[in-house]
Amino acid sequence: MSILVDIVFWVLGGLAIASAVMVFVVDSMARATYALAVSFVAVGFMVLLLSQNYAGVITVLMMLMEMAIMAVYMVMFMGMNPALMPMSMVHSNKAAIAVAAATFVVLGGGALLVPWPTRRGTPPAHLTAALGRALMGDHMLVMIVFSPVMVATIVGGVVLASHRGRYDRMGDDLDRRPPRDPAPGGVGER
Repeated sequence: MSILVDIVFWVLGGLAIASAVMVFVVDSMARATYALAVSFVAVGFMVLLLSQNYAGVITVLMMLMEMAIMAVYMVMFMGMNPALMPMSMVHSNKAAIAVAAATFVVLGGGALLVPWPTRRGTPPAHLTAALGRALMGDHMLVMIVFSPVMVATIVGGVVLASHRGRYDRMGDDLDRRPPRDPAPGGVGER
């Protein structure tokens, strides 16, 4: 069984790296968002394979929600067509490479050269539960209440931002030909 877990771990690692690279290879913001979501979800599943259930599930859920919010805002502020139009996802290429290389050297040097502290005491018996209490503390009820409010806000924002949709243009059965565009300047496309 451990060989199968090892294989899945390395496949997920390859998927995480490949989809992270795709963020800079694809030619639209929407595709880059989806590639980034795949990368984060693969990392979350890798954390799950390391028996860190709480951190793995939170990583997957948080990253999926974050990427969904990003996609919603792209639709709200750009419309779906501009989000899918080809565009360069790399800006200030030389400066970005220089900053990334310097950051890698500083962080790598810090990880290798700084003396790491030694463990004091023993870890708690239920490490995942202790991590959850340390992260959330007394705020779990707030998060439980806040989550559906946030989802309702996202849905409401999309509904309010979309002053015309396919049903406005094409009718309830999507069979109106040619489409009627209720906003001036529209092109009458689906």
